Amino acid sequence: MELTEAQSAALEHVRGRSPGRTPLASDAPITVNFHPDRAVAGRTVIEALLADGRFRSQFETGISNGGLTAYPGGDRDRWEERMFGGAYQRAGVRAADRPKYGALNLRHHDDGAAPRFGSAHLRLRPHVRDRATFTFGDSFLHPTEAGTADAFDAVHAALVAHHGPDALTRASAPGPGRALDDYVEAQIHGPVRLAEDVEALVLDSSFTSSGCGTAGAAALLAERYGVRVEWRAGFRLAPGAIPPEFRGPEVPNLALVLCDRHAVSHIDPALIGAAARSVVADPAGWTDWGDPAEALQLLKYLWHCLVQYG
Repeated sequence: MELTEAQSAALEHVRGRSPGRTPLASDAPITVNFHPDRAVAGRTVIEALLADGRFRSQFETGISNGGLTAYPGGDRDRWEERMFGGAYQRAGVRAADRPKYGALNLRHHDDGAAPRFGSAHLRLRPHVRDRATFTFGDSFLHPTEAGTADAFDAVHAALVAHHGPDALTRASAPGPGRALDDYVEAQIHGPVRLAEDVEALVLDSSFTSSGCGTAGAAALLAERYGVRVEWRAGFRLAPGAIPPEFRGPEVPNLALVLCDRHAVSHIDPALIGAAARSVVADPAGWTDWGDPAEALQLLKYLWHCLVQYG
């Protein structure tokens, strides 16, 4: 596909920083993790995907499972300026032109390469790697090891130094992508179109009967765009298994309240998602947990606990 001038310049800037031209020696796909049931502009994320046919960046949606800093002069804007040599700060660059963020699923983990950002993920087709840049670690940490699929030297060296010579092996084992903060981030330049760029949508099994419409929207998405829908064994966690020191003592207390409210013994992604939608729809019902932003932050921490210990 044809990239914009800014997108091509961003790719060339990162490629030019590489110490060599050694290609990525792995068939690892890029995955884009997200929460399918979170509310945005009166619909869920998966309903927006169904309607739009493409995955949008935070600059377009205004939502994120990380920091909300995608605006001119915000943190994400500034780190993109550093990473891509100011390519996206040029006159005429639209929000839709900005890169979309995923991660390289080196170990083919069934929860995607960066589960801290959501229970579901899109597995992208191999050709998307040709218009992606990669960093060893999340871009908000200002990583210095960056590359492209045809100039992967710096990222590969960092992976080997951190994980040993088997860092690029396919075997599903502990390694890059399974921990909350251990992944090779991918910045995708150009659109992420469901029909052309996405091989599969992978969902947590808790959404098969959650009542939030995720399963039905996924079936329509598969029919409309030809995307395969896969279901994975989901994350589950009892409140008593959450260490209070990991994200603070309020988090296991919140888990207990949610389980009591829904008469269940464990938390799962669908339960956390229902709580997040409730905060947006009825903030007065969550005043015991602070204002809506504070309540949603605690639910984000609860999700981190589910990924780490579930």
